Amino acid sequence: MEPKLRHLIRVELDGVSPPLELGETPYGRRRIVSIAGGKFTGERLSGKVLPAGADWALIRRDNVFNIDVRAVLETDDKVLISFGYTGRWHAPPAEMARLLRREGDLEKGDFYYRTSCVFECASNSRYNWLNNIVTVGRGHPKIFGSVYEVFEVL
Repeated sequence: MEPKLRHLIRVELDGVSPPLELGETPYGRRRIVSIAGGKFTGERLSGKVLPAGADWALIRRDNVFNIDVRAVLETDDKVLISFGYTGRWHAPPAEMARLLRREGDLEKGDFYYRTSCVFECASNSRYNWLNNIVTVGRGHPKIFGSVYEVFEVL
């Protein structure tokens, strides 16, 4: 059976600039971008991204970004949800340089920006169903941060 996808939320993360650069580590170049806030909207839940968490990106030696984000969402009805995701971001060298400089139309280009997302919330909340689903995301950078469309795998 081929899986089907249902749109869950659009997440807009605002990052703090400049990122913290740990430098070259045994695993690659570690770059930490703190989350300053943001918003998320969807048919079944909407709210704001709290100024907590960060992307602990690892820039591998082949210039592929390993995305590793932890964030906190607060729904419009004040329920807190942990939102974490990992993924990959890569593009041809010239395109990646343009994207990292945040130049031009950041929604379009020859790049791959995909994630696997996990939600965690209180079992007694109306959003308990988020604890039991699998989701994937597709994103793009923005001037300071990222935008993701997150889909539930049916």
